[in-house]
Amino acid sequence: MLAGGTILDAVEQGIWVPESDAHNSSVGLGGIPNAAGVVQLDACIMSGPDHRAGSVAALEGIRHPISVARRVMEKTSHVMLVGEGARQFAIAQQLETVETIAAHPHQSARGKRRLASPRDPAGNHDTIALLVLHANGDIAGGCSTSGLGKKLPGRVGDSPIIGGGLYVDNEVGAAGATGLGENIMRYCGSFMVVEYMRQGMSPEEACRETVRRITRGERSGTALNINFVALDKYGRYGAAGSGKEFPFSVTTQTSSRVIRATASEKRG
Repeated sequence: MLAGGTILDAVEQGIWVPESDAHNSSVGLGGIPNAAGVVQLDACIMSGPDHRAGSVAALEGIRHPISVARRVMEKTSHVMLVGEGARQFAIAQQLETVETIAAHPHQSARGKRRLASPRDPAGNHDTIALLVLHANGDIAGGCSTSGLGKKLPGRVGDSPIIGGGLYVDNEVGAAGATGLGENIMRYCGSFMVVEYMRQGMSPEEACRETVRRITRGERSGTALNINFVALDKYGRYGAAGSGKEFPFSVTTQTSSRVIRATASEKRG
């Protein structure tokens, strides 16, 4: 951004970092495969000034799903592409492909696939949600994940869902989510955070209230794994989660640091 790039450039290139990290088991092609031994990627991007969005889900063999999502937003009249259609679109856009079976250390050969049960979501899964505020007040955001490890083939969580894993409103602010998508998407979690900010809550208060509301809506004994980050038009930020603490990063022109948000409330 300091070199003249746009907020969308910042979102896309920032998310490239974990997507390119072969040792990151939650984002990009280094992610834990699904139950059939294949890595399927989800991502979305949203632009505040014109309220546009692009999204891809169950995408295989493409290096940067966030770039495919951006092309969907900028080059088509659609918001979301999935599966083989998303892959063919990425290829047509000349985005980098990768042979996932050969490249991924966790995967078995195609002829030796066996279905397996998903692992504990709290122990094997994360996401990157990146929110960017320009000096002029414009906001953009992006989200990318390889999804729940050993998920059923075709399973899609909250990360590519606008209003679930990410939501941006240029008049108010933005929010992103990480955790178990099934807990988040049934409540339109990121949209809820932004709406609480619209009502006057600070970003941290909005994240905490969203966690509380989802917690109240879930059956007693249900395992919750939900976390939110938020940023408003004034540069205020905050986060909250259902666990003991939730670390998130804040970067400005002069500093970069990791902050640990404490749990919103304990379940009875």
